[in-house]
Amino acid sequence: MSEVNESAVIFFLSRRITKIQKNSELYRYNRVWIPDNEEVWRSAEITKNYKAGDRFLHVQLEDGTELNYPVDPAALPPLRNPDILVGENDLTALSYLHEPAVLHNLKVRFVESKLIYTYSGIILVAINPYKQLPIYGDAIIHAYSGQNMGDMDPHIFAVAEEAYKQMARNNKNQSIIVSGESGAGKTVSARYTMRYFATVSKSSSNAHVEDKVLASNPITEAVGNAKTTRNDNSSRFGKYTEISFDQSYQIIGANMRTYLLEKSRVVFQSENERNYHIFYQLCASAMQPEFKHLKLGSAEEFNYTRMGGSTVIEGVDDRANMVETQKTFALLGLKEDFQMDVFKMLAAILHLGNVEITAVGDERSSISLKDKHLHIFCELLDLNCDKMAQWMCHRKIITTSETVIKPMTRAQAVNARDALAKKIYSHLFDFIVERINQALQFPGKQHTFIGVLDIYGFETFDVNSFEQFCINYANEKLQQQFNMHVFKLEQEEYMKEDIPWTLIDFYDNQPVIDLIEAKMGILELLDEECLLPHGTDENWLQKLYNNFVNKNALFEKPRMSNTSFIVQHFADKVECKQPSVAKYLTVVLSPHFQFHLCANSFRDNPVSISPFGSAINIRSARPVLKSPNKQLRMTVGSKFRSSLSLLMVTLNATTPHYVRCIKPNDEKLPFEFDSRRVAQQLRACGVLETIRISAQSYPSRWTYIEFFSRYSILMTQQELSINDKKQICKIVLQRLIQDHNQYQFGRTKIFFRAGQVAYLEKLRSDKLRHACIMIQKSVRGWLQRKKFLHIKEAAVTIQQYFRGQRAVRQTITARTLKQTWAAIIIQKYCRGYLVRRLCQLIHVAAVTIQAYTRGFLARKKYRQMLEEHKAVILQKYARAWLARRRFQNIRRFVLNIQLSYRVQQLQKKIEEQSRENHGLLERLTSLASAHMNDTDTIQKLELDLEKLTAQKRTYEEKGKKHKEDSEWKILKLQNQNKELQEQKENLEIKLQEKTEEMKGTISKRSFKGVIKELQILEKNFQNQKQDYEKEIEMLKGEVKILKEEKTQLQHQIQQEIVIQDGLKMEVGQLTKQAQVKYDASHFGVFMSEVTKQLLESYDFEDVRSRLSTEDLEHLNEDGELWFAYEGLKKATRVLESHFQSQKEIYEKEIEGLNFKVEHLSQDINHLQKLFREENDINDGIRLEVSRLTSENLVIPDLRQQISELENQKLDLENRLQEQAVKLKGKVPVWFLVFQTNEAWNDVDKKEKERLKVTTRESEGLSNGLMQDEIQDELQSKIKQETIRLTVENMDLEEKLDMKDRIIKKLEDQIKTLTKTIEKAHVPALSKEYIGMMEYKKEDEERIIQNLILDLKPRGVVVNMIPGLPAHILFMCVRYADYLNDADMLKSFMNVTIDGIKQVVKDHSEDFEMLSFWLSNAYYFLNCLKQYSGEEEFMKSNTPHQNKNCLKHFDLSEYRQILSDLAIRIYHQFIIVMENNIQPMIVPGMLEYESLQGISGLKPTGFRKRSSSIDDTDTYTMTSILQQLSYFYSTMCQNGLDSELLKQAVKQLFFLIGAITLNSLFLRKDMCSCRKGMQIRCNISYLEEWLKDKNLQSSNAKETLEPLSQAAWLLQVKKITDDDAKEICEHCTSLSTVQIVKILNSYTPIDDFEKRVTPSFVRKVQAMLNSREDVPQLMLDTKYLFQVTFPFTPSPHALEMIQVPSSFKLGFLTRV
Repeated sequence: MSEVNESAVIFFLSRRITKIQKNSELYRYNRVWIPDNEEVWRSAEITKNYKAGDRFLHVQLEDGTELNYPVDPAALPPLRNPDILVGENDLTALSYLHEPAVLHNLKVRFVESKLIYTYSGIILVAINPYKQLPIYGDAIIHAYSGQNMGDMDPHIFAVAEEAYKQMARNNKNQSIIVSGESGAGKTVSARYTMRYFATVSKSSSNAHVEDKVLASNPITEAVGNAKTTRNDNSSRFGKYTEISFDQSYQIIGANMRTYLLEKSRVVFQSENERNYHIFYQLCASAMQPEFKHLKLGSAEEFNYTRMGGSTVIEGVDDRANMVETQKTFALLGLKEDFQMDVFKMLAAILHLGNVEITAVGDERSSISLKDKHLHIFCELLDLNCDKMAQWMCHRKIITTSETVIKPMTRAQAVNARDALAKKIYSHLFDFIVERINQALQFPGKQHTFIGVLDIYGFETFDVNSFEQFCINYANEKLQQQFNMHVFKLEQEEYMKEDIPWTLIDFYDNQPVIDLIEAKMGILELLDEECLLPHGTDENWLQKLYNNFVNKNALFEKPRMSNTSFIVQHFADKVECKQPSVAKYLTVVLSPHFQFHLCANSFRDNPVSISPFGSAINIRSARPVLKSPNKQLRMTVGSKFRSSLSLLMVTLNATTPHYVRCIKPNDEKLPFEFDSRRVAQQLRACGVLETIRISAQSYPSRWTYIEFFSRYSILMTQQELSINDKKQICKIVLQRLIQDHNQYQFGRTKIFFRAGQVAYLEKLRSDKLRHACIMIQKSVRGWLQRKKFLHIKEAAVTIQQYFRGQRAVRQTITARTLKQTWAAIIIQKYCRGYLVRRLCQLIHVAAVTIQAYTRGFLARKKYRQMLEEHKAVILQKYARAWLARRRFQNIRRFVLNIQLSYRVQQLQKKIEEQSRENHGLLERLTSLASAHMNDTDTIQKLELDLEKLTAQKRTYEEKGKKHKEDSEWKILKLQNQNKELQEQKENLEIKLQEKTEEMKGTISKRSFKGVIKELQILEKNFQNQKQDYEKEIEMLKGEVKILKEEKTQLQHQIQQEIVIQDGLKMEVGQLTKQAQVKYDASHFGVFMSEVTKQLLESYDFEDVRSRLSTEDLEHLNEDGELWFAYEGLKKATRVLESHFQSQKEIYEKEIEGLNFKVEHLSQDINHLQKLFREENDINDGIRLEVSRLTSENLVIPDLRQQISELENQKLDLENRLQEQAVKLKGKVPVWFLVFQTNEAWNDVDKKEKERLKVTTRESEGLSNGLMQDEIQDELQSKIKQETIRLTVENMDLEEKLDMKDRIIKKLEDQIKTLTKTIEKAHVPALSKEYIGMMEYKKEDEERIIQNLILDLKPRGVVVNMIPGLPAHILFMCVRYADYLNDADMLKSFMNVTIDGIKQVVKDHSEDFEMLSFWLSNAYYFLNCLKQYSGEEEFMKSNTPHQNKNCLKHFDLSEYRQILSDLAIRIYHQFIIVMENNIQPMIVPGMLEYESLQGISGLKPTGFRKRSSSIDDTDTYTMTSILQQLSYFYSTMCQNGLDSELLKQAVKQLFFLIGAITLNSLFLRKDMCSCRKGMQIRCNISYLEEWLKDKNLQSSNAKETLEPLSQAAWLLQVKKITDDDAKEICEHCTSLSTVQIVKILNSYTPIDDFEKRVTPSFVRKVQAMLNSREDVPQLMLDTKYLFQVTFPFTPSPHALEMIQVPSSFKLGFLTRV
């Protein structure tokens, strides 16, 4: 019944709304818009139903005023949208699309929510706030980068991102068209788009192309912008900037095109306006040294800068702006010479404006040659002053027959001067733009480009000049292009959704364009009149009137004027007055026939790079006999038309994006909304036309998911049971809206006509209101019933007491009391009597019944007891018989089971002992064979030793012979020495004789020279002596080393003796154990044989037949137990016989083993003797080798000394003879000989003493051999013998090493045998390791390749200690430190660090690899600290770990390098995690509904085109938690330290909170109470995850505090002053800007919620003014917390670490 009523209500409402939409009837409580003179539109509510034919509409305004509004039945007032649809991001999301709805939506967003951007289909409407807003920082740019256009709040960055994304996706050029009135913010918007491209597409080169592109803006603004009454920085030209991109979509350059510079501003400014900024910047910098030659002053001194009366802009520093302009010139590569040329031209224009022109009569004018400004003008431009003064006051008229020079009046001369100034500035502006383009040129090839068009919007003033006419003409062309693009997009959308396309009527402005640019149009007639010799304004206007008045509906002639005309543009009518046009024509458009000076003063195509480098020639024009060329015939109108057509071709070849800038008020007040001015601009910029076109088709478009989520409340249970959501939506719509023409079903969307969404919202709100009423009704009824029952209970209680009191009062009298008392006494006695009588009767009856009953029961009980006694006797005998029988059966069964089980156990023990005996026998045989091999090798060694002893004897004999020969040679040398002494004595005698003759005549100079030579010889002799002494000391040192080696060998022999003693002990133990095992093995054999016999004698089949299921109960009968007893007897007899036979065999085998053990002990003793003998022989050999080597080293030294002395002696004798010849006749020879002989005697004495010392030392070393001189043959033989002996000694040492190895093998085998034989004994000591890895220097590359570059983390982290590669690397470092090899250690550390850098670089995006090497770098760093030897790191070390510290090197520098590397890895590690989780944050934290059914989607308009029916692939909160769990598990598996893990988690949580909060700031649709509940729920999931992973101490929860407070702010009440105070106290982690932003963006989802009033926002803002926080809206998502690497010593002992085979490091050996 309820469903029928509901459907009836819906049908009625649908019919009602349909009537409302058809504007035939309006009902009470409907809200409408009525026109208003001040506010354009005002909202009103209908107070009385309107019927067709009524002349008045009864309404009530919002201020309570009631009004009877006259209406036209054909055009009723437009309906107002529901409040839930007000404030939407996209105007196309409104249900009713018309002018008042658009205006109201923009006002609510701008004034209340402080949002300046709004979408209108494909247009971005930007309202100038006249206030700096914190929404253009780099954080905002990064927030919009990569986002879909409809996913975030409207923004200029969203349009730029959409253009950039479409360019990258489609490889197609893009255009952004920014238009609007002066002061609407076009320049700033264009600047922000260019800044966005420069930020998101930075090139990798160092050319700074982006900075150059941005630097072009200040220059063009300085020379092309000026202050107007509407804007302090108004662009007075149009600009189209092409930003070029390469194939990787990075900026490589730019190019700029300009349109229609307002040249008239150079010479004329209206009141409160200024000239171009560059003039005021120059004047402000006039006193600077570099500008003094320009001879400028303040701006008030020049006519061209003081006309407007306002030379200063409040808050603008022209001097600082001049510095900025110069910097941007330099940044673009424009040198100071070029800049100075530009400034000269600008200064010349200012001086030109101050040139005084005086009138000479009525027809003439003149300029004084003494004019200061004229001289400065000519000086700056290098012109002739006289000619300049002449031609500024005269003009030349050239005809076919003659040339006439005609003077000009003062007015004409002033116009000519101003025309020249404008011409100069125009050329200057064009050339600056050309040089900027040259600076922005790029060498590569342009792949794509994005054009930014900053162009004037539609303008209409009281007096409209030719500039306004051209501006409106350009806007007509742009509007036509816009309309075509809109229809193209609409058609694509309809075709994509499979909806039939129907043509829509719209305003086509092609007739207006034809009126302006067609053949014989306004521009062509203007050009024609300009080229006529006697063309005038009146003739041109008359042609316009004749051609268009009453013939073209778009052209009108004003009624009261003959000097103007009216053009009906798409936005409004514009009246162009003749005087301004005529002035423009005479001054600008036709300089060729009136002012030839202006045309010829410049060359349009200069040869030089700068047009100011060469002088400007002022000359008369040559006679033109031929027709003028095309360049001279080009007028401003035709030039603008051609450039505009080129622009339209460019725009049509690109994908356009539209930005319409709106000026909210003319007073430049922040956030003040003038509805009249805004409505005028909306009409002018085409927004309302777009809305009107959209309203004619299907403006509202919802995806099926959005519709289902929003309107599921209108669906019945039967409809919701269908699985297909798309089908549900179709069924519901067909039921709710009867007119099927009001909607269309597309593939992914539902298309609604205007008003249908409002109707659905009304149904939804009615349904919710009805549900609320039902809830309220039930609650209120329950409360009333509860209250009623409480009142009723109280009333009854009161009545009870009241009635009782009244009854008491009525009955209390004396008589009634007596009567009552007497009646009570009578009743008492009467009732007592009756009761006593009844009691006696009952007592007698009861006693009688009890007697009979008790007797019956007693007899029955006696019979029962008798029967039970008899039954018990029978049961006793029966149970005894059964118990005995059961016991016998069980006993028999248990005995059989025990017997079989014991037999099986004995058999198992016998088999095990036999296996052990076999193993022992095999090991003993292997020992015996090994021992035989050792005896063979020892016998071979004995033979070798005998051979060596024989060779030793021969060497001793040879040594004796060499000794005798050396003694004989020494005697021979002594005889020669004696002869030399005799010769010396003879020479001394001769010298003494000659010295007496030569006294007195010797020269001092020659004597001094000889003395010097002798001194040099003495020094050489001493040096040689020192060298010999050093060599002798080295020989002594080698002797000491040989002695030490001898002691070491003796020590080794003692150790071998101890080892042999141990071997004896082990052999004895082995024999004992062998005996025991032998007995056990034979016992096992014996038991196996016994069991065999037992099994043969035992008949199992008989037992099985007896143990069948039928006979188990009779197991205790007489024959069966006897059978078991007999079997046991047989078994014992067999066991006894076998035991006696095996006992004899054991005794024989034990005797054989004892004999073998004695034989082994004898062999070991013999081996010990052989080892001792061999060691003695080796000691002797080593001593002999050392003696011979020392002799061989000393003999050649002595021989060299003797030969050198002989040579020196011969040299001295030769020198004496030569000097004697030279001094013959001058110096007595005897004196010279005497002096030399004395010197020689000194030398000879020293030499003798040195020889004696060396011979003594050599005798001590060689045991009596004399070492003066030995023949070469003897020396070579000794060398050969020593070499041979050393080789043989090496062979012997190798053989000894082989024997040592064999002994070690035997020892190992004995140890293994002892381990297997006696398990209870103490095991042998294992090999001790010292925690190092031995490697060779050439193996470094293999270590790095296998351990770092090729290592896979997944194969390492399983079942291995964390940081295993790091520990292995440190063990290699310890080995290099152990060797004290600095180069080796340095090389290994360098290649290790380089290897880690390389693997991190190669896997910079691999999270597992980065996590693995972050962990290993951390462990490697800790190992370097732990074993560095520093006390602060050794506190927690064990004593054994302290022994492993580095001994020789300090690696603190490498620790710092490794710490920096670890920080670098950590940062890359964080970046990879952030990149992986970042795409999930916004969908999971904001968009996904963790609490299903809480939030309801709202219409999103044209921009939300990316939705689909199936939303299963989107990220959810579960996706974020799974990704966090993956990060956590990977870090744990790789052994990452817990502190580092907590820091990483904290960084991730900060990123989640920052990105979510930033997205919340930029998404107005997410700022609702229900979304706050969703966010709080998601935060709780994250907190639960932290608790589950035991990460509460990581402070990650605190990083989510701003987001948590934002969610709380969305949910809390926001009405009263207490609410504002609570918000200020609670939201401590949010800044003032952020709180205000959330409050302004708060958007109700249902009609039951209320918006935050602006007064409440101002209240909160006032309370927060005392805060000192950063006025920053967005959180910095790139912020990184400071990372710290705590020192955690490794608990793993280095000596216990083993290298797995999977590492492929077999070439490393543990030390």
